[in-house]
Amino acid sequence: MQKRRLGTHLEVSALGLGCMGMSFFYGPPQDTTQMTKLLRAAVDRGVTFFDTAEVYGPFLNEELVGAALEPVRDQVVIATKFGIKHGERGPSPLSGLDSRPEQIRRVTEASLKRLRTECIDVLYQHRVDPEVPIEDVAGTVKELIAEGKVKHFGLSEAGATTIRRAHAVQPVTALQSEYSLWTRELEVEIVPTLQELGIGLVPYSPLGKGFLTGKVDSSTTLAKDDLRRILPRFSPDAMQANIALVDSLQRIANDKGATPAQIALAWVLAQKPWFVPIPGTTKLERLEENIAALDVELTPADLQRIDDAAARVKIQGARVPPQLQSQLGR
Repeated sequence: MQKRRLGTHLEVSALGLGCMGMSFFYGPPQDTTQMTKLLRAAVDRGVTFFDTAEVYGPFLNEELVGAALEPVRDQVVIATKFGIKHGERGPSPLSGLDSRPEQIRRVTEASLKRLRTECIDVLYQHRVDPEVPIEDVAGTVKELIAEGKVKHFGLSEAGATTIRRAHAVQPVTALQSEYSLWTRELEVEIVPTLQELGIGLVPYSPLGKGFLTGKVDSSTTLAKDDLRRILPRFSPDAMQANIALVDSLQRIANDKGATPAQIALAWVLAQKPWFVPIPGTTKLERLEENIAALDVELTPADLQRIDDAAARVKIQGARVPPQLQSQLGR
């Protein structure tokens, strides 16, 4: 497995594994035994970077990841997150935010127990809380690092100014934000900021929440508790318009002897050597397909062809509901 560096000191597998879908977002939680086997299979195949969060379930995903990876804890890097409110029935799509220092400490202690570890490798603020100065957030994580409970500080979906302010208090190792062939807003201001400061990017949903694989289209019936149902980009009309991008990827994939998913992942990997995408899956064959994207070589001509194809498609539908738009890029 190829390796990549996030920030100045964290080395991880070039492709990580997003674990959220094993317990949350795409429908009911998957079978724990099968997901444990999948997590172990990922480790066996060289994946060392695993992403979870307390709200995935809530709690179920951290418990799954912690138990499954406990026997190989010294071989892996586990990232988790704080900052989104939730109830016993899980986080609402419109959940509020809470990054008060005392809440960060409480959540971190609970996450350490669920993850069965003495130290969290990467602790992200899940979303920027406008009620709490980012300096207070960064300062609290800095204290947790000094106490040996956390190794690296991360942000998620933060804006450039917030990133700079946080980094001045406690160096930010990674920013996790949505980035893929159909979500490229980060390229304007965020990517240059990260490059200047030496911060890695961890793109989540690099396969467009499944859409860029070609396995989801306007005829797909999403489960009633699949949260893609509330995303404007997954309305039938939007998917019907956006399928043109997938069709282009399929043609390029055919020419390269690959799949659309592999082309989409290889494209993300080719953008910067400090991008570490974390596609999620619940199936072994998809895990292996995603890992094989590391062997897909895209020439400058291939990359230009992909960019040209993407430029011809005006993506329809916002990536989040209007009520959540204000949580992005703060």
